[in-house]
Amino acid sequence: MSGKEALHRLVDDLPEDRWEEARLLLEDLGRNGAEEILTPGELAEIEEGRRAIDRGEHITLEELKRKHGL
Repeated sequence: MSGKEALHRLVDDLPEDRWEEARLLLEDLGRNGAEEILTPGELAEIEEGRRAIDRGEHITLEELKRKHGL
């Protein structure tokens, strides 16, 4: 399977609520070129951060500033 075919399969299998996010990522990739590509580890960290936010494990910017005296 070619890279393009694999990409099409991934898009076809992507849940509808993630389409906009995927579109934005692909647009950004097209604008920035290879020098801006994230490693698999970085992508995994981002995804874990999103899951943590979905679980309510986050603080606001104001809370962060207070915590660090900013």
